[in-house]
Amino acid sequence: MMDHRQFDSLGRFETDWLKARHHFSFGGYHDPSRMGWGSLRVWNDDTIRAGTGFPPHPHADMEIITFVRDGAISHRDSLGHAGRTIAGDVQVMSAGSGIRHSEYNMEGDTTRIFQIWILPDRPGGEPRWDTMAFPRGQDSGRFVTLASGHPERDGGLLIRADARVLGATLKAGEAVTYPTTPDRHLYLVPSTGRVTIDGRTVEARDGLALKGVESVTITASADAEIVMTDTR
Repeated sequence: MMDHRQFDSLGRFETDWLKARHHFSFGGYHDPSRMGWGSLRVWNDDTIRAGTGFPPHPHADMEIITFVRDGAISHRDSLGHAGRTIAGDVQVMSAGSGIRHSEYNMEGDTTRIFQIWILPDRPGGEPRWDTMAFPRGQDSGRFVTLASGHPERDGGLLIRADARVLGATLKAGEAVTYPTTPDRHLYLVPSTGRVTIDGRTVEARDGLALKGVESVTITASADAEIVMTDTR
């Protein structure tokens, strides 16, 4: 199964400080056919104006992964965690039994992020937050695990789900193959560039859902940065 979600077809929400596109139903955007993909529940493409951001608000029972595409995001939460995650890097907040947090663009220019929500394997648990540097270039020509339910095996940040979040950069003409199993749900978004998969062209910020395959080969038709989730 392959479901191509073109960028112009995504749900949208805009204010004076935020321009958001929703790959799945979120907030005021509701599409019964787009309620998630496996345990992937949310993939938001957010553009945040300088000096603005999301004020304190609560979450529970969700693994929230933020991939910073451009700029930086500054995090603060009710457990006392505070940190700044820059372009190419990732932060994870396991909301667990409940946490309040804010996310602000404290930079002098626009910040762009992918905000990815994955349902945890079990509800509850101690809330936690962490961030990790993934210098751009270290993932050239291969997938690097950004977050995983098994970081001791895969690397990356811990999430409480049978899932992986992966990133890769490909030069034009370069290809990467990802082995999987037919029961897994893959969702891929090029942050930049253009790729082809099984003859289908996927442009920057499009989404592609895949299931029922034993491997997927992604070929860059232009220099590309890719983020992909692998969930049950």
